[in-house]
Amino acid sequence: MDPKRLSSSSQQQVHLRISGKRTKREWKPLEDRSCTDLPWFLLFTVFCVGMGSICGLTIATGGAARLIFGYDSYGNTCGQRNEQIEGVRLSGLDHRDRKFVFFLDPCNIDIVQRKIKSMALCITLCPTEELTTYQDLKRFAMVNGSELCSYELAGHKYPGLPERFSKCPKLPVPPSKPLPVFNRCTPLDVSCYAKFAEAVVTFVSDNSVLHRLIAGVAASKEIIIGLCVLALVLSMILMVIIRYISAVLIWILTSLVVLGSLAGTSVLWWLYIDHRLYGNDTSTKVTKEVKEEVEVSRDSGQALLVYAVAATVFTIILLLLMLFMRKRVALTIALFHVAGKVFIHLPLLTLQPFVTFLALLLFWIYWILVLLFLGTTGNPVQNEETGLTEFRLTGPLQYLTWYHAVGLVWITEFILACQQMTVAGAVVTYYFTRDKNRLPVTPILSSVLRLFRYHLGTVAKGSFIITLVKIPRLILMYIHNQLKGKENACARCLLKTCICCLWCLEKCLNYLNQNAYAATAINSTSFCTSARDAFVILVENALRVATINAVGDFVLFLGKILIVTSTAFAGVLLLNYRQDYAEWLLPLIIVCLFSFLVAHCFLSIFEIVVDVLFLCFAIDTKYNDGTPGKEFFMDKALMEFVESSRRLERAVERGRSRVKEAVSEGAEMKPMAPGTSSA
Repeated sequence: MDPKRLSSSSQQQVHLRISGKRTKREWKPLEDRSCTDLPWFLLFTVFCVGMGSICGLTIATGGAARLIFGYDSYGNTCGQRNEQIEGVRLSGLDHRDRKFVFFLDPCNIDIVQRKIKSMALCITLCPTEELTTYQDLKRFAMVNGSELCSYELAGHKYPGLPERFSKCPKLPVPPSKPLPVFNRCTPLDVSCYAKFAEAVVTFVSDNSVLHRLIAGVAASKEIIIGLCVLALVLSMILMVIIRYISAVLIWILTSLVVLGSLAGTSVLWWLYIDHRLYGNDTSTKVTKEVKEEVEVSRDSGQALLVYAVAATVFTIILLLLMLFMRKRVALTIALFHVAGKVFIHLPLLTLQPFVTFLALLLFWIYWILVLLFLGTTGNPVQNEETGLTEFRLTGPLQYLTWYHAVGLVWITEFILACQQMTVAGAVVTYYFTRDKNRLPVTPILSSVLRLFRYHLGTVAKGSFIITLVKIPRLILMYIHNQLKGKENACARCLLKTCICCLWCLEKCLNYLNQNAYAATAINSTSFCTSARDAFVILVENALRVATINAVGDFVLFLGKILIVTSTAFAGVLLLNYRQDYAEWLLPLIIVCLFSFLVAHCFLSIFEIVVDVLFLCFAIDTKYNDGTPGKEFFMDKALMEFVESSRRLERAVERGRSRVKEAVSEGAEMKPMAPGTSSA
């Protein structure tokens, strides 16, 4: 290549490569933008096409139609004309007039296999009244034209046929009605499903309790909706409050943790000393019965000593950490303050949990539907136990379920990673825009557009790494549950250890991925480069990271508890005036679960904002010093923290210089050693 055509920066890079020197990493926030990890985007696209192909296969082979419209025990789909299945009698029937599935014994449920073991038929109309005799079956068939016995039996001969006991419904036939979408005749009386309900709720054997709980939820639906809205409002208010009282809140919580640790340690030592002074006061004559009590007392004393020593070590470590991290707690306060400002400038960030939840909900509904489609797709196989025709995937097609399961994990993690990248992109735009009045009109939308235009490959790669760790952990958890009570202690310990290690690795990778997405949003680099750069920054600020994660996560956790308890208290006050305890217990549990979910979603967004702000702050302070040409990008609150830190450092340096001067003056005024003389 002609050197004259090279730009000055390119010539410098070539020169540095030739000389063997490595260039210093440069951060250029929001300057250049290019596609990252394009091969991974193509791989993810191919994978999604495969997921869609599975859905197309189930539709093309009739699995979707069988699930929605239902099919009988001879392989015929209800509501349409069917083709003959080789080797299956009574298949290939025209069921265009028979649109509903009727089970001869709908209460015959296999809880383990989650299947109804009864014979199924396609009928014209579901019985709306109880049929107690075979004469009632005949009359129902004659009046409505809906035959409830097997197809080869004539309706007018039901009472006298010898096959009526095996090929007609079990008497009495309960009244039923079809489901809205899936055309199955479902009994109106849920008591026949009590066995199935017992597998889910242990106290459901008392039908009155179940009905009262359901009635309580139905009667309290307005209050439940109101309390859920209250949890939503409290979450928004808490994020605003944290901005204004972050300093007081964090210092109070930190002091409470320290005082609690000191109090706990003191109590343990007091219990141990009290045990030593009064617990060993026994007579010199010790019988065999008393010996056992003495041994137990000695073991209790040793346990108290171990607990007291461990608590003392923990308290000393905690005090040392607080001593060394007291300045970094101020950084956490400043970051919380700036995070509150971010939500004021970017209020649409509060909608991110809703958008993400909606995307996840739509995908999960699609995934479950396709999974159900797969359950009715495949070749017709006769069940040897029941003699009924079922559809099962055989050969290589049986691995489609595993492919579909991997898709659940990867695409779910991909959607969550898109949220992290969107939030990171918006926060990075806010931080590195010097004039906050010149922010883009819709920074959230700009961040989403940048994500879809440039960084989907990076998000796909990061989510795939999490998938590689999560799938083995889920498999080990499944094995552990299947072997519960059968494995020995060593195998159980090994399984739990592996599960715990994979869980810890997943959490660490999640945190690193989140910072890698922020680095990509800043500098538009690939996933590996961004992860490496973010890791270097985090290692250089390890103590700050530990303080922010420890103090910040604890504050946000207490915020979640505050929202749940406040919503629960309001729920008790409102529900207590309308229902008794058994009836408002379930609505209150529903409200508490929903309020925790809402608080977790909102405060998790707040946590992401704080982490991204810290990474931006660390990069800003590393490569800028406030001089002309290297001005800071940071907010005023962070600037005040930097100035106070610099003043403290200058004071420490002055103290050190004075000590050095005093030492040097003392060395100059030191008298000559004896035995020496001047010239």
